[in-house]
Amino acid sequence: MSENEKIFIQIASYRDKQLIPTLKNCIENAKYPENLVFSIAWQHSKDDEWDNLDEYRCDPRFKIIDIDYKTSKGACWSRNMLQQQYGGEKYTLQLDSHHRFALNWDEELINELKKLQDKGHPKPLITGYIPSYEPDNDPAQRLDIPWKMNFDRFSPEGVVFFLPASIDDFRERTEPIHARFYSAHFAFTLGQFAKEVQHDPEFYFHGEEISIAVRAFTHGYDLFHLHRVLVWHYYTRKGSIKQWDDDPDWVRRNNYCHYKNRKLFGMEDDGKEIDFGIYGLGNVRTLEQYERYAGISFKKRGVQQYTLNHNLAPNPIIADHNEYENSFSLVFKHCIDVGYHQVPHDDYTFWAVVFEDENENELYRQDADANEIKMMKNDPDGYCKVWRTFETVDRPRKWIVWPHSEKNGWCDRIEGNI
Repeated sequence: MSENEKIFIQIASYRDKQLIPTLKNCIENAKYPENLVFSIAWQHSKDDEWDNLDEYRCDPRFKIIDIDYKTSKGACWSRNMLQQQYGGEKYTLQLDSHHRFALNWDEELINELKKLQDKGHPKPLITGYIPSYEPDNDPAQRLDIPWKMNFDRFSPEGVVFFLPASIDDFRERTEPIHARFYSAHFAFTLGQFAKEVQHDPEFYFHGEEISIAVRAFTHGYDLFHLHRVLVWHYYTRKGSIKQWDDDPDWVRRNNYCHYKNRKLFGMEDDGKEIDFGIYGLGNVRTLEQYERYAGISFKKRGVQQYTLNHNLAPNPIIADHNEYENSFSLVFKHCIDVGYHQVPHDDYTFWAVVFEDENENELYRQDADANEIKMMKNDPDGYCKVWRTFETVDRPRKWIVWPHSEKNGWCDRIEGNI
């Protein structure tokens, strides 16, 4: 591989015990480690003895941004700082700081990208939720089935959420599959992406991935999921410190991120204007072209059945305007979180679960029976998750959980705004 085949690797790390093992594994398994250029947003504490990059400080392949963790403003902020370090490398790879790599991963990724270019995709973006590994039992617990990203739901704040799913027919596939969505923990593409589609430093967490997916598409990038496994990601990270654990201002940052995300997609009609500048949509394709490609309507918060069925993009073309406008299901999917302390009894016969509109009219009701309650009260996360999915034209504004106990009758109502 020639000198001009360098890969600009972007890693935003926050007090992560897996950072150094990730770097070592990345270098050890690269076929051309001399062509790797690492840009690391090293958000760390002096108290974290494991977090020491001294051995890489004099390595010319490394560009380390030394950040006191108390000054961090989140993942998008740090990823934006990384992109300012881009030095013209031919390719770029964005990662988290907790990964493992297959042998010759660098050569294999470049070959896949080049094959996509040969097939008529000048700007391929290979991305996705990649299979998991567990550092305490590695490599034994590495999953070897490639994943894709399926539509899950619109959150009440207007963010599109995704779920990973296996590519079951991957053994029959010889090339990456078309993707609707983008993953911030694995994205490989042309190096110019680090300049063309930079992370908005004012975004915080939720909204990051759908905004980059659409912005990349409108800048002319074609999105793909890898049909084979070359990299693994550590998802559970139990006991790991997250940036929001240390940031008392994270809720405000996240709320503004939601607002800005809605403005980007025309979902927020408050009369105010935001100049997105370089963090806006591209001019190669339009937002409507993305919506037709993905089968999603942001303003309607709707999704086509083809997408709900987890079929691969692009969605079938619907030429008739009225037929297209009526093709979206307005599916509302929401998780109500109820603390164990709010439901202390052991003899609940059922919980009334109700969603209301802004005028307190009932939109939907599906009660939780004794079996569902029992399962929720055994959740390992330590609180009850009341999931409900239904179609609605009007947006729900409030939820109610009203438990009924065999001994105590109707208990205290639990309510929350959406």
